[in-house]
Amino acid sequence: MKSIPFNKPYMTGKETEYIRQSVESGKISGDGIFTKKSHEFFEQKYGFKKCLLTTSCTDALEMAALLIDLKPDDEVIMPSYTFVSTSNAFVLRGAKIIFADSEKETPNIDADKIEELITEKTKAIVVVHYAGMACDMDKIMAIAEKYNLFVIEDAAQAVDSFYNGKPLGSIGHLATFSFHETKNIISGEGGMLIINDDRFIKRAEIIREKGTNRSAFFRGEIDKYGWVDIGSSFLPSDIIAAFLFAQLENLDDIQKRRKYIWNKYYQGLKELDEKGFVKIPKTPNYATNNAHMFYLVCKNIEERSALISHLKENNINAVFHYLSLHKSPFYQDKHDGKELPNCDKYANCLVRLPFYYELTEEQIDKIIKIIIEFCTKK
Repeated sequence: MKSIPFNKPYMTGKETEYIRQSVESGKISGDGIFTKKSHEFFEQKYGFKKCLLTTSCTDALEMAALLIDLKPDDEVIMPSYTFVSTSNAFVLRGAKIIFADSEKETPNIDADKIEELITEKTKAIVVVHYAGMACDMDKIMAIAEKYNLFVIEDAAQAVDSFYNGKPLGSIGHLATFSFHETKNIISGEGGMLIINDDRFIKRAEIIREKGTNRSAFFRGEIDKYGWVDIGSSFLPSDIIAAFLFAQLENLDDIQKRRKYIWNKYYQGLKELDEKGFVKIPKTPNYATNNAHMFYLVCKNIEERSALISHLKENNINAVFHYLSLHKSPFYQDKHDGKELPNCDKYANCLVRLPFYYELTEEQIDKIIKIIIEFCTKK
């Protein structure tokens, strides 16, 4: 029997046509016609102040770290349950990472645990909207304002998701998105930096263009450009943007299908949650669900390993997710020793189910059936 993969990139049908148009335009480097179209799409649909496509979400995070002028030994608070890029971007600037625990009910950072971690060296709070569901942003922004800290939203998984009616990515001073092939909207690799604070807009363009004011030159604002700041080459090719724009045109259709799949999983597996076999995702009342992923939380690591193996025996590829960064080989001797039990629970017990646009009814039903059998026959 053919295996059900964990992920399968979805093509809308216009990707190669737009790539051809980009090539024929004569400009396939950064900031071509489809880059501009993609920027306009996000700025108009979600009201983001300024959007800049990048080669990855990692690069967008690195730009954010540069923009807030991190100095060696500045402290940055973030969840330990996240991808390594969230931390690496700030470690590269010499920052000390202060890891916070997750909430009990969601893998998101526990907003009630942030304030106790703040010192005179704290410079920023980085929040990660796990599975596209919002962190408690009112609490976090109030803490940031009280202590004059920057807030950066790692919204890698959170395209088209909202907090109390506000698009995720529009609340912090800066935000980042990913268009990796595992995300809702994809370009293979790719990312985007969102600038919500006017003071960062001009410098963000400079940092993205190798530390030069080249963008202003191309707009005719200056008669020559030069090296004016630090920076790097963070621009994606317009070919990548062409692929992305084909996806953006179909965002509503993609989201409708993904939400259907998410709800089918939810309805099929909620009885297991009610009976205490596993936990399924909870959507806080201030958040929306953008159907980025569907996960289960098992009781322990042994049960999770057994479930993943059982699914694999039935040609279903399910996977776990992040390991606790505070226990990683690179950072464990730099961590302050605090226990982060909720983070460790998700690292040990969370399993992600296959999730992609072309997942069929038959496949979803099979996955649900196999999981129910596993849980009830133990």
